[in-house]
Amino acid sequence: MEQLLVDQPEPGLFVLTLNKPERLNPLSLVVVRELHETLAELNASRHVRGVVITGAGRGFCSGAELKPAEERVDAGPAENQNPMSHTFAMQESIASLHERIHRMKAPVIAAVNGPAVGGGLSLSLACDLRYASESAKFGAVFIKVGVSAADMGTSYFLPRIVGATRAMELMMTGRIFSAAEAKEYGMVLDVVPDGEVVDTALAKLREISQNAPMAVWMTKETMWLNMGAGSLRNALDVENRTQTMLTGSGEMDRARDAFVNKSSASWMDL
Repeated sequence: MEQLLVDQPEPGLFVLTLNKPERLNPLSLVVVRELHETLAELNASRHVRGVVITGAGRGFCSGAELKPAEERVDAGPAENQNPMSHTFAMQESIASLHERIHRMKAPVIAAVNGPAVGGGLSLSLACDLRYASESAKFGAVFIKVGVSAADMGTSYFLPRIVGATRAMELMMTGRIFSAAEAKEYGMVLDVVPDGEVVDTALAKLREISQNAPMAVWMTKETMWLNMGAGSLRNALDVENRTQTMLTGSGEMDRARDAFVNKSSASWMDL
């Protein structure tokens, strides 16, 4: 059975579905590799306008796959390899996936259809936006298995999204919290009935894709850069250079012509 399903419901929009529902869609070595490869391919295409990530069945993603040693696909460290080096390499493989999602040129939306815990929480946080179904649940549960809750980008994304105080509470307790709480904390845009979360995410991508693709990309890049800006002047410098660059892209002329003619600009040929 394929562990990652790739669908293109309409031109430019893609849905990636983690497909191991009997285990609530863990981040197995296979699915991590397939996500890396698929996202790299999508990011290289100039025709991609948005990506939705969701899970099959009743779960979004249960995080790193925890299985008995005899069931693991990973054979463990090679002969004479430092076990710590092997563990670090495995950790980096998953963590760098979330960086890849974060750096995508097109917007990525998490359609959280069920539990999103551990690495599954981090996966959703790496996306630009999040919608949740009513049955969705979240948790930074790493701490429950004896390791730090600061894992796979959680300590970077979560405080920026919900604030440092709430992030610290969620990470130090490792408690499970509901979709309604996630909305209250500003972590998800909205909570929708079960079965509607992917369609809701696609509708938002259609709205975003009405804008020029490079303008969308640079909005993402600039906002995240300026979240870490050392001063207002640093932020303004980045904005000024980005705007100057975009005026020469040709997209501004096309958008202006569409506005004057009271029509919609088409971006699929760019």
